[in-house]
Amino acid sequence: MLEHLELFFRSIFVDNMVFAVFLGMCSYLAVSKKVSTAVGLGAAVIFVLGVTVPLNWLLDKYLLQDGALVWLGPEYADYDLSFLSFILFIATIATMVQLVEIVVEKFSPSLYNSLGIFLPLIAVNCAILGGSLFMQTREIPNIGLALNYGVSSGIGWFLAILAIAAIREKIRYSNVPAPLRGLGITFIITGLMGIGFQSFGGMLTGDNEPPEETQNTTVETKEDKEIKKEIDDTEKAVSYNEAVNK
Repeated sequence: MLEHLELFFRSIFVDNMVFAVFLGMCSYLAVSKKVSTAVGLGAAVIFVLGVTVPLNWLLDKYLLQDGALVWLGPEYADYDLSFLSFILFIATIATMVQLVEIVVEKFSPSLYNSLGIFLPLIAVNCAILGGSLFMQTREIPNIGLALNYGVSSGIGWFLAILAIAAIREKIRYSNVPAPLRGLGITFIITGLMGIGFQSFGGMLTGDNEPPEETQNTTVETKEDKEIKKEIDDTEKAVSYNEAVNK
């Protein structure tokens, strides 16, 4: 349970797709002029990441990894299909995006028209593909954590685009210097928000346990042992002579 919570909060705040690795910036900047469209696209990203990351985990676990085909028989244990990762991951993402596009067009035509070309472009959104690739490189151990990582990464991207959309709606009525209007002030705000999100890392990376004490162990060489033996023999001889003299 603790592992799930740590992964959830880390994916939202510390490893945020926008503020930590700057993925999905094209749609983040283009669709963040209104809160309504930002909410729609953010919800679509959450759904796509929540579905594609665990699906791609299954593909990676039972098809792509070195020796993953052993379940077909021992003769397939040496097969490595990891070179197909990009193709299969993108195919899975494109399928889910097509499903989302059909549903949005059916039940919310206004949102579909507002999102325009950026809805089908989720298929090539680097944040979506990045979620599956990060899942693969981090070697997430089970499908439950993969689902957790996909949903939490989507929520992190959703919070980022929602926050910048709300700020851009308000800043429209502010007296922004002419050279900074538009994308200029948006990039500055994004950088400041990234600093704010990164500050949450202390909650997860802090360590209150004292460092373990290291034991200094010395290895005696052969020469050290001989010198020690000579000293002991000398001390014994001196003690014997003193006893005889007495």
